[in-house]
Amino acid sequence: MQNTRSYRFLSAVQIQIAAVVLLGLICLPWVSCKNYSFTGASVSPDIKTVTIPFFPNRASLVQPVLSQTFTEKMRDKFVSQTNLTLTEAHGDLLFEGYISDYHTQPVAIHGNDNAALNRLTISVFVKFINTKDPKQDFETTFSRYADFSASQNLASVEQSLISEINAQLVDDIFNKSMVNW
Repeated sequence: MQNTRSYRFLSAVQIQIAAVVLLGLICLPWVSCKNYSFTGASVSPDIKTVTIPFFPNRASLVQPVLSQTFTEKMRDKFVSQTNLTLTEAHGDLLFEGYISDYHTQPVAIHGNDNAALNRLTISVFVKFINTKDPKQDFETTFSRYADFSASQNLASVEQSLISEINAQLVDDIFNKSMVNW
């Protein structure tokens, strides 16, 4: 009777060991592929650094904090979503550009020619240089907008709209440069 119990005990231990080994083998490809992440970004292992200088505001209508908030959002995205190190100059990847447009316009007119909705649009020109793979380089203007009620004063919703639009712009730039969409 004792031999049967020890045999069952050993079988349970053997099953547990086999399960751990199997789990390790299943997870091994994910651990060993350092050039991929769960964000969808595909970074070549030889790319280690990124440079994102300040994006000046060259729009005809200048919002004072837009350049700073956009640049910081870009830097945060690339540092948090990749294994790249942010450098002041000479990065393996370089993003440079400027805010090219910032404007509002009515988009929904009702009744007696009054606007029901207004739209804030921000455009950013981006030049991307991949020093390791120049075929990935691009120069593109990215534009995004957010609508707000005409009954609201732009000043009261401006910061939240800028934050929303900046997030969309940065996602677009990240996806074009890192996910190759």
